[in-house]
Amino acid sequence: MPLFAFEGTSPTVHPDAWIAPTATLVGDVTVEADASVWYGAVLRADFGAIVVRAGANVQDNSVIHVGDGTCEVGPGATVGHLCMVHHCTIGAQAVIGNGATVLDGAVIGARALVAAGSTVTPGSSVPPETVAFGSPATRFAPLLGDAKAWVDGNPKIYQDLARRHRAGITPAS
Repeated sequence: MPLFAFEGTSPTVHPDAWIAPTATLVGDVTVEADASVWYGAVLRADFGAIVVRAGANVQDNSVIHVGDGTCEVGPGATVGHLCMVHHCTIGAQAVIGNGATVLDGAVIGARALVAAGSTVTPGSSVPPETVAFGSPATRFAPLLGDAKAWVDGNPKIYQDLARRHRAGITPAS
């Protein structure tokens, strides 16, 4: 896995976390136990810190960057495929849908879901247990049905999948 120190600060990865061999972590990045960072994801902490809390997952080809301060992906949270997450706070077990963008100073509440392709603008808040959608994400709905099931189940699904990848990937011949 490509881990790079920047100006004397190196990423810290818990031994029970899983980082895909093609993910890139630069600088002041912390990945806690049972968290995962997937193929092609880039976490670049050259201005501030990025923290991926226990059990969270950052999926394929997503980018997380931070300004001066900390960008946090909360415990059990999901950053879906191809997301742009910039200098914000993602609450516990929140889900950022595929291709979504969350910008500077935004706060995503616990167990909220940002719908695929949505854009959360700088300084915006998404309340806990809601679905936010649109670009900009200004429409909100209660977290119910399939959306709730996805938020409930996704952390365990990705923790189990990360264990399978750790045990089962090998270079193909």
